[in-house]
Amino acid sequence: MVASSTPQQIADAVRNGMAANDRALHALGIAIAAIAPGAATAAMSVREDMLNGHDICHGGLIATLADTAFAYACNAYDELTVASGFGVDFVAPARLGDRLEARCTEVSKTGRTGVYDVVVTNQRGERVAVFRGRSYTARGRPAVPR
Repeated sequence: MVASSTPQQIADAVRNGMAANDRALHALGIAIAAIAPGAATAAMSVREDMLNGHDICHGGLIATLADTAFAYACNAYDELTVASGFGVDFVAPARLGDRLEARCTEVSKTGRTGVYDVVVTNQRGERVAVFRGRSYTARGRPAVPR
């Protein structure tokens, strides 16, 4: 990034750089709808191939959507950041055709560690899952190649 770039320009460049090589993002049809330093929104439509044996969206795919929003939010500063762990609670099922949105916000970022919360909702604004991610930053390494 150019030294005179604004924090939002940096976040936008990180989104573009990460998305260009994010095979999971493309395979699941996830879109990064918004990004800002410490925040990101990811969206995905529930397809037939995402349903489990109960005809609801597989929880692992909902967690993947939340983890994606988390990844983009914590990398938006252009410092290589990875998950050190996360927890997810499912509060309602997602069904075929639902449009899910995962909104991630930074709770705390101190030194090399961070805590981020993600709320996953459906197209009616109903909560489907809540997710808390913990991050670790490798200082001095950019999130995307320059």
